[in-house]
Amino acid sequence: MPQMSRQDPLIENHTVDYVPLAERHGKARDLFTLWFSTNIAPLPIVTGAMVAQVFHLNLVWGLLAIALGHLLGGIVIALASAQGPRMGIPQMVQSRGQFGRYGALLIVFFAALIYIGFFISNIVLAGKSIVGIVPAVPVPASILIGALSATAIGVIGYRFIHSLNRIGTWVMGSALLAGFIYIFAHDLPADFLTRGGFNAAGWLATVSLGVIWQISFSPYTSDYSRYLPADIGITRPFIATYLGATLGTILSFAFGLVAALATPEGTEAMVAVKQATGWLGPILMVLFLLNIISHNALNLYGAVLSIITSIQTFASHWTPSIKVRVVLSGVVLTGCCVVALGASADFISQFIGLILALLLVLVPWASINLIDFYVIKRGVYDIASIFRADGGVYGRFNLHAIVAYFIGIIVQLPFANTSLYVGPWANLVDGADLSWLVGLVVTCPLYYCLATRQHTQKVRAARLGYTD
Repeated sequence: MPQMSRQDPLIENHTVDYVPLAERHGKARDLFTLWFSTNIAPLPIVTGAMVAQVFHLNLVWGLLAIALGHLLGGIVIALASAQGPRMGIPQMVQSRGQFGRYGALLIVFFAALIYIGFFISNIVLAGKSIVGIVPAVPVPASILIGALSATAIGVIGYRFIHSLNRIGTWVMGSALLAGFIYIFAHDLPADFLTRGGFNAAGWLATVSLGVIWQISFSPYTSDYSRYLPADIGITRPFIATYLGATLGTILSFAFGLVAALATPEGTEAMVAVKQATGWLGPILMVLFLLNIISHNALNLYGAVLSIITSIQTFASHWTPSIKVRVVLSGVVLTGCCVVALGASADFISQFIGLILALLLVLVPWASINLIDFYVIKRGVYDIASIFRADGGVYGRFNLHAIVAYFIGIIVQLPFANTSLYVGPWANLVDGADLSWLVGLVVTCPLYYCLATRQHTQKVRAARLGYTD
């Protein structure tokens, strides 16, 4: 297995190009630590508290719904991650093999928008966290500190991100375990086990939330596995990613649920965490801040790779250098800071609403990606064609994928239940957004039928040509 030498640069020197086999390094367990550590953060904890506060489930039913949702959704993120070692290229570049060179641009655009949205939201959240810990620091300075820290990690790149999360797994995992122990070692409210109950709408909403949470990571999971040796296979990256992503989020969601039930009803989620964990609370707040910054580096990294992919689409002979990635990181940082500094008090909730609405476009993409890779092409792609100006064997546009993609979006709209748009059938199950399920059920077989029909036609045409 190739190892990184001492002469290898600290800052990653690849962008969207293919990672040669001689430069592959790392082990599958690196994927476990990355996705486990990344998901122990305030946002999943706050979301977990919603299970009791918004969906009114009790502890047992809440934990069952949390576990089921993430275990189901984790299959998607793990299957996407396992593609990285085989392909050796970022996830959005790989989409050219499914949608065509120019056909993939729309998906790349949506992915970049989602990354930038999360980056802005997280630097605002980091800024507020810094002010909460050190009130003397002005809010604008706090936002800039959070943004610059995340950018520095993102610029250094792949190896540093993995190294930080190897450390973060032990630190954040131990801190969360200590938080659980503290809560259960002290007196709990009399209604800790009985507050809430079971209701079908709340239970399905929690399951759906877990599925959507995992799917939202799928556009960039293979970005962090593409340096692994090509002979590592599919199974080991799948298992490592699956366990890391599901265990990290289940524990965080569960911690938020437990903290909400351990404090008076109606207590704000992060306030509940502070109250329920006593003297440990301030320490957890500092660690959560560090985790926000570390996680936000992934958003910047993914946004920059998506932007480079878009530009490189129109310049097939251009191989972006490390300087390009650094400059673009600075440009994205500047733009995001301008937006964040001018953000309103309810900016995060509004922007998260927009991002969750945009997740409608990820479900059909994930469906096409997985069916194409695992069922149709079975992991065999022509990498040279992916970088050719005319798209090589994949062409400039793959109409079958594009048609399936847009139909996959359209069929979700009647069932969508977001802050920006509510479909006419959104309340079939009150409070539960089941549009993702409709998108998967329709897009997967539709794309399979269209793609295999295209393949059959090509084979038939080749035989007729041979016969003549």
